Amino acid sequence: MTQRLCPLRHAVVPFAAAGLMFLCALSQAAPPDFFVAANGNDRWSGKLAEPKADKSDGPFASFERAQQAVRELKKSQAERDAAIVVAIRGGTYWLQSPISFGPDDSGTEKAPVVYQAFGDERPVFSGGRPITGWKTDPPGRWSVDLPEVKDGKWHFCQLFVGDQRRFRPRLPKQGYFKIAKQGDSTPKAAGKGFDRFGFGEGELDAGWANLNDVEVMPFHSWTASRLPIASIDPEQKTVTVIGRTTGTSSWTAFHKGHRYLAVNVKEALTEPGEWYLDRPSGRLTYLPKPGEDPQQTAVVAPRLRYLVLLAGDLAQRRWVQHVQLRGLSFAHSNWTTPPEGQSFPQAEVNLGAAVAATATRHVVFENCAVRHTGEYAVAFGPGCQHNRLESCELFDLGAGGVKIGSALPAEWGDTLAPPKDDEALVSHQTIRNCRIAHGGRLHSAAIGVWIGHSPYNVVEHNDVYDFYYSAFSVGWVWGYAQSRAHHNDIGFNHAYRIGQGVLSDMGCIYTLGISPGTVIHDNRFHDVTSFDYGGWGLYTDEGSSGIVMKNNLVYRCSRAGFHQHYGKENRIENNILAFNGEQQLQRSRTEEHISFWFERNIVYWDNDSPLQGSNWRDDNFRMDYNLYFSAGQKPVTFFGGLTLEQWQQKRKQDQHSIIADPGFVDAKQDDFRLKPDSPALKLGFQPFDASKAGRLTPAVLTKDLPPVPAAFE
Repeated sequence: MTQRLCPLRHAVVPFAAAGLMFLCALSQAAPPDFFVAANGNDRWSGKLAEPKADKSDGPFASFERAQQAVRELKKSQAERDAAIVVAIRGGTYWLQSPISFGPDDSGTEKAPVVYQAFGDERPVFSGGRPITGWKTDPPGRWSVDLPEVKDGKWHFCQLFVGDQRRFRPRLPKQGYFKIAKQGDSTPKAAGKGFDRFGFGEGELDAGWANLNDVEVMPFHSWTASRLPIASIDPEQKTVTVIGRTTGTSSWTAFHKGHRYLAVNVKEALTEPGEWYLDRPSGRLTYLPKPGEDPQQTAVVAPRLRYLVLLAGDLAQRRWVQHVQLRGLSFAHSNWTTPPEGQSFPQAEVNLGAAVAATATRHVVFENCAVRHTGEYAVAFGPGCQHNRLESCELFDLGAGGVKIGSALPAEWGDTLAPPKDDEALVSHQTIRNCRIAHGGRLHSAAIGVWIGHSPYNVVEHNDVYDFYYSAFSVGWVWGYAQSRAHHNDIGFNHAYRIGQGVLSDMGCIYTLGISPGTVIHDNRFHDVTSFDYGGWGLYTDEGSSGIVMKNNLVYRCSRAGFHQHYGKENRIENNILAFNGEQQLQRSRTEEHISFWFERNIVYWDNDSPLQGSNWRDDNFRMDYNLYFSAGQKPVTFFGGLTLEQWQQKRKQDQHSIIADPGFVDAKQDDFRLKPDSPALKLGFQPFDASKAGRLTPAVLTKDLPPVPAAFE
């Protein structure tokens, strides 16, 4: 495949050159104004990188004291035209409260406020607490008493041992239980949701200890719920939960045959790596894995829900602006199931984030890491504009990676309706060169990068992998209602191991609503699998309109490489769709307008699935200049069993398309470059370099962390 010249904003060389220029500028910058170190003291000046031998002066001990010093310096140097720099030494800083930025912490365009790692050291700000004082019980269990838990002041459902996530005991140990029958809702939930279902013999036990701390986790079509058990009727084999699902729609019901788990069962604490928190007694018990030593292995439980809060004053138009965080890691954010349970909306959009921003402008996160979270890693909320997340690592996430914008409806929780005020609009965020990996560990329907009612965002050159729902989602309007999601640019990303058979109705890229100017291009998407229906590569759902999808390589999806449910005038052009599952192309709904143009694409498969699935009965779409080839046993046929010639004559589609071997270099080894004599070139197909998709630089801050265990197997 020949290298294609790209627009400047996407070119590799300019991007690398910009990074080099930044590093050169950093190396020539003036010394830091202040220092923070784990062995520092907030009574010192903060002007020294190390304590003096006589302990009379040295660095600060806390981030908060450095912030105070920066505010004082800004007042004394109001006309400053150079950055104010705080250098933070390596080590772990145990936060007692979130790091908070308000308008008074802002810099200016000429004098930004920079908090950065000292040299190549690795400071970590943790919202957790180290667990020590373990006792070893005779069966080899570790145990420790936590008075704050017993007193009701602390609760957690995550534990990190040796920097690796550990899970609470669940049943069944592998696979899932199946709902035996859909129960009628109790009077309390009737007409509002579902709160009861029938279970099979031996699955749930009314005699379990701390029964109300056991959660049933039913999996719906594209969401899951976490609902504490209220009671179990062993005679009727019916479980009633605390709380209810979000509504009475069919996709939130407890359908017979749907899967569920029982989580946090004390009696199921049997496997190495599992743990249980007995809240009435305050005792934490852990079953160690081989080689783990209670005196040597670090154990951390999260305390803080938020690690970093950037909160401007939207009403007063006072922003947090021109703040830069570089080389810092943030870890161990907490989330617990609410007492009433939680039934999640699609994409878990009601969840918060460890790093949460509102009314924030021109803020930069560069070479930072956010890991071991209970919810999303980063969220840009109302009033956030022109912020940048670059070369960051979002790793081991309870939910998803990045949330941008707002969602409907308001009853979904702490999300907001799309603002009518342009100053409150979320727009112009850049997510570039990031590693966003191992998500959905608590909340399976979370997304790698989610964009709601937000325009003019750029998401490019990221690696997104190991999620249980979609990698990317753009737009958040069902149907043809007004949307603020437009002119979003999703390009040069590498996404894989998406879905993993846990949920349905998902795609690697999932779009909703009218989105003129939105372009999904030059991405490499592969190994996308759903539980039931879904598992598409390019998925334009519910009114997706005005979207361009071009130069994408999509392969090994459990359903089609491209699926449009319904929408208007999308352009699907110059893509390679290969080795996809039950069908190669899918169209669900006929409409009176043009659904899409499908032109100059290569569609290649080697199983016996059909080319087209679902509904192609009308001709309100346009297909032409495509190359189709099946390496399987069945010839290529079109909707209704038509040959290409019949399809051309009767339906007037694909007038210039052909059936021919595209001439890939080695498709079985995922090398989809075209040989020079490929017949696709004569159709006008423009070769693109799929190797350009993904991160441009390797991960640094998380590269030495242990593997993240799967959550739902």
